[in-house]
Amino acid sequence: MAEERRGGRRVTMAAVGRLAGVTQGTVSRALSDPSRVSPATMARIQDAIRITGFVPNAAAGALASRRSMLIGALVPSITNVMYTTMFRAFSERMQEKGYQFLLTETGLDPVGEESKIALHMSRQPDAIMLTGIHHTPTVRRTLLAAELPVVELWDITDTPIDICVGFSHPKTGRAVADFVADQGYRQTAMIHAGDARALRRMAGFAERIAELGGPPPFEINLHQPASFPLGREGLSRLLAETGFDGGLIQCSSDLLAHGVIVEAQARGLNVPQDIAVTGFGDQDFAAAVEPGITTIRIDYDGLGQCAADTLLMRLRGETPERLVHDVGFEIVRRGSA
Repeated sequence: MAEERRGGRRVTMAAVGRLAGVTQGTVSRALSDPSRVSPATMARIQDAIRITGFVPNAAAGALASRRSMLIGALVPSITNVMYTTMFRAFSERMQEKGYQFLLTETGLDPVGEESKIALHMSRQPDAIMLTGIHHTPTVRRTLLAAELPVVELWDITDTPIDICVGFSHPKTGRAVADFVADQGYRQTAMIHAGDARALRRMAGFAERIAELGGPPPFEINLHQPASFPLGREGLSRLLAETGFDGGLIQCSSDLLAHGVIVEAQARGLNVPQDIAVTGFGDQDFAAAVEPGITTIRIDYDGLGQCAADTLLMRLRGETPERLVHDVGFEIVRRGSA
């Protein structure tokens, strides 16, 4: 199955077996499924592996078992703590079962995902993990035709490719709008990034504000991924380009909300007396800034673990009871609103 050079010669599985006092077939069974050999035999084989420096050939093992033990994982950003926290919980659970990852950053453009999916499929993964539910028709056709287990994280839909685990982005916006009504804010605004999920959160916010009889929110679309400097720029533009003169500003992320708060303070505005600010994500700094950011909290660990557990069922050939898992969210109220 595998060979490793040692002192210019190849260490073979047969050599490991001779040293352990077992056949090559026994070594192969022990490496593919340790439960098929006795603990004493497994201990002798492990000792022989340590002595010889033998390294199993994963590619050959995959051909024999028709399993690569590889998961293709695609995330929009490897620097965004929301995605990395979610992925860490997912990957830790999968690695407990022996799976490894090919991780790729896709950005926010669904078209750019196509070539990356093709690369992943060329490595013959056992399953694919995607972030979000919006993909090009080509991506959907490719993955449906491959008949691989696929889990889509961070969003929910009634028509997943296979499995999805996440929450409703529009509902988070609607929940903030209800908070606006409860707190009696007279005017609202939205400062948001340009990605599809941020747009859906803002659409839910504006839709619910209208249902509650409030005036349409002022809007600043930054057309870029969220950042602290863009939050400052967003408030500057809001005050210069619109008639907003106080009320609540709904930001599509905590990073933008933090920038808005700092820019407001630099202008001599009090938060939340002159303007109130809400964010999204409950990132680790949200409670530490002054004032703390009122925000939407997602259970990232629970989301990632649920996705892993459901995917593992599919990989075992089992049919999960549910293919769509809504992990929900909550509003965390702090000093900014």
